[in-house]
Amino acid sequence: MIVGLGTDIIEVSRVAEKLGKTGFKEKVFSEAEIAFCEQQAHPAQHYAARFAAKEAFLKATGLGLTFTLDLNNIEIIKDEAGKPAITLRGALREHAIVNNWTSIHVSFSHLETMATAVVILES
Repeated sequence: MIVGLGTDIIEVSRVAEKLGKTGFKEKVFSEAEIAFCEQQAHPAQHYAARFAAKEAFLKATGLGLTFTLDLNNIEIIKDEAGKPAITLRGALREHAIVNNWTSIHVSFSHLETMATAVVILES
């Protein structure tokens, strides 16, 4: 059963600007996400898509940014086929268990100037 739906869209330039600030990458993105984005031709687009997915996830949960957490505990990964997925760590993982979230679906896309994402939670 679907228990949450979230979507987000962000300008790549806003994320690119924040990437230059000390500590932003480490607070928002996991080591694996940083390694992936940094090896891409246009890293800011990939960072922005992942940022949008994290925001969409928080909207789907109903928590929004009121839940005190580091966004790097929401990690965007890809399976062997390249399909994106979300893994959770820390307090968010515990929150998912308590709320019986059995599946998290994520889709995102990016262009030169914009990135967008949609997340569906199921229990």
